[in-house]
Amino acid sequence: MDLSIDIVLSGLILGGMYALTALGLTLQYGVARIMNLSYGEFLIAAAFSTHWLFTGLMVSPLIGLLVIAPLAFAINWAVYILILTPLVRRAKNRDMLEVDSILATFGLLFVVQGVMLVLFGGQYYSFSYLSIPLTVLGSTIALNRLLALVFAAAIGLAIYLALTRTRAGTAIRAVAVNPVSAELCAIDVRMASAFAFALGGALVAASGVLVSMFLTFNAAMGVMFTMKALIVIIMGGVGNLVGALAAGLLLGLAETFVARLVDPGLTLAVTFALFLIVLLVRPTGLFGRPAR
Repeated sequence: MDLSIDIVLSGLILGGMYALTALGLTLQYGVARIMNLSYGEFLIAAAFSTHWLFTGLMVSPLIGLLVIAPLAFAINWAVYILILTPLVRRAKNRDMLEVDSILATFGLLFVVQGVMLVLFGGQYYSFSYLSIPLTVLGSTIALNRLLALVFAAAIGLAIYLALTRTRAGTAIRAVAVNPVSAELCAIDVRMASAFAFALGGALVAASGVLVSMFLTFNAAMGVMFTMKALIVIIMGGVGNLVGALAAGLLLGLAETFVARLVDPGLTLAVTFALFLIVLLVRPTGLFGRPAR
């Protein structure tokens, strides 16, 4: 087995999960200007839902994805309308909205996490789904990990094309750039923001489904995923989808390289080291542009 190929494949899988997870938060923060600190909790909630569907009802995670993602879209839409819309209405500017959303979603984090702790406890969960070893370019990789990468790439590509090749996507990007100018162009800014927030929730739920196929998880792990998503979107450039993809893959490759060749305990250290280096060299992120 070629160790370098094994590291690259494992890094691409991990980086693909990071990138897909960060895409949702990129939409929520870049478009709706909501810094959602409860973001990772919805990923874990989707993972638990997948576990319950598979172990209780024998529903394949890939089939469950077709149910969980739309349900997450509806739930996040309701969260935006019921909890965040009052904050949007009273905020005098986007900076004030950002601060208010941090406080509101920080509370929501503990609500969602508390519900999961009551329902599932604090123990770790996992399930065996397509854990079949395959040989790819001389490297052995589990089928479930490969499927997770393929689905993450397909979902990410579909979102990118939808945002860059459709009128609705153009409207969402216009809101991200300048909501005042977008409103002057007859774009419903609040509707676009609600849609972007809900779509971000569907993306993080899809990430939760895919991650649950090959990782163990518990009710308290959401904060870690939120932190990784924040690092990825800041490294890539806030609101930049290509930047989130590049930063996610870079982070996944770096963590895998260090874990395999140095020490698994240093993966968090290399994450923050890489984050600091990017901020020092490119304060606006890899693909970010300085504000004018």
